[in-house]
Amino acid sequence: MEGGVTLSMFFNGKRILIIGGTGTIGKGLLEKVLQEEPKVIRIFSRDEQKQFLMQNQFAQDARLRFLIGDVRNYDRVHTAMEDIDYVFHTAAMKHVSFCEYNPFEAVLTNIIGTYNVIKAAIAQKVKKVIFTSTDKAISPTNNYGATKLTAEKLITSAEYSKGSGKTVFASVRFGNVMGSRGSVIPLFKKQILENREMTVTDKSMSRFMMTLDQATSLTIEAMKLAKGGETFILKMPVVSLGDLVQVLKEAVSKKYHIPPDNIMIKEIGLRPGEKKYEELMTYDESLHAIDLPNMFIIPSPFQQSSQYKNGKKAKPGTYQSGNQEPIRKKELRELLEKLI
Repeated sequence: MEGGVTLSMFFNGKRILIIGGTGTIGKGLLEKVLQEEPKVIRIFSRDEQKQFLMQNQFAQDARLRFLIGDVRNYDRVHTAMEDIDYVFHTAAMKHVSFCEYNPFEAVLTNIIGTYNVIKAAIAQKVKKVIFTSTDKAISPTNNYGATKLTAEKLITSAEYSKGSGKTVFASVRFGNVMGSRGSVIPLFKKQILENREMTVTDKSMSRFMMTLDQATSLTIEAMKLAKGGETFILKMPVVSLGDLVQVLKEAVSKKYHIPPDNIMIKEIGLRPGEKKYEELMTYDESLHAIDLPNMFIIPSPFQQSSQYKNGKKAKPGTYQSGNQEPIRKKELRELLEKLI
C-alpha cells in the first residue's frame, strides 16, 4: 500500500547496498531493513574501524557483507553494486566548516561520488537508488549545501539522462538528525561534562530537527514509493537553538548531578557559511509539490505527473525554520531524553 511504510517485506529476498553504511543513518537503515528478511546487505564505507565494530556487533548475521571503499572510486562502486537490487547512498562530507576549508574535497565526495553511484547503478541494472540530501541544499550559503544541491540535481536529472536504463533515482531531504555525528547535541553534552560550558553560535537560530527513527523511516518510505526523480521531504518540527541549549543544560546537569549555575553558555557568532535559518522547500518547489500526511513530495520535472495515495496539491509557500513556531520545551525535553 502506498502512502506509508506499509509495503511490508518490500526487501524480502532482495540484495541491498548501503553506501556510507557505518554512519548514523546507514546503521539505522541496516537495522530496519534487516527486519524485512533481505537476502544480502552490503555495507560500503571507507571507515575500517567502524566496519570492524559493526561486524562484531552483527557477527551472527550471515546476510551482511563489509566492503571497504570510497565513492570517489568508480570501479570500486561498480563492483560493490554487482547483482544489487536497491541502493541507499548516504556517504558524504557533512560538516559545514570542513567543506568550507576543503571545498574541492567536498566536490569529490558529494558530487563526483554521487555521479559515480548513478553511473554504476545504471551499468549494474540496479532497481532503485535513494540519495540522502539536506536542508542546507536549499538556497545554499556554504560549500556543503552547494555540493549537496548539485548532487540532488544529478539524481533528479538521472531520470532523463539514463537513456534506456531502468534504474529509478530519488532523493530525501533531512533536517538535523538528533544524536547523529553531525548533531550539536553530543557536542554540547561533551562540552558540559568536560569543561562546564557550551559554545553556541547564535541562540536566535532555528533548525529543523528529526529523530534517527524518523530519518530512516522516511528514507525507506521514499525507496518504496519512488517512481523516479522525486525529492521526499519529511514534515518535521522546528527547534530554537536557545531552547535546545537551555533544555540540554537542565537535562545534563540533572543526570550528572552538576549544579546548573556551574555551566556557562558562551555565544561565539555564526561560523563561515552558516545560516541563521534553514529551508526544506523553496517557493517554486511548493508550486509543484504534493502534500501527504507526513511528508511533501516534489515530483521530477522529467516525469509525467505521478499519483500518490492520500496526496493533494501543496499550499504555495516556503518551508523555512524562521517562519514556523518552534516546538515547546516540554516536547523538546521528551525528544532529548534518550540521547543524554
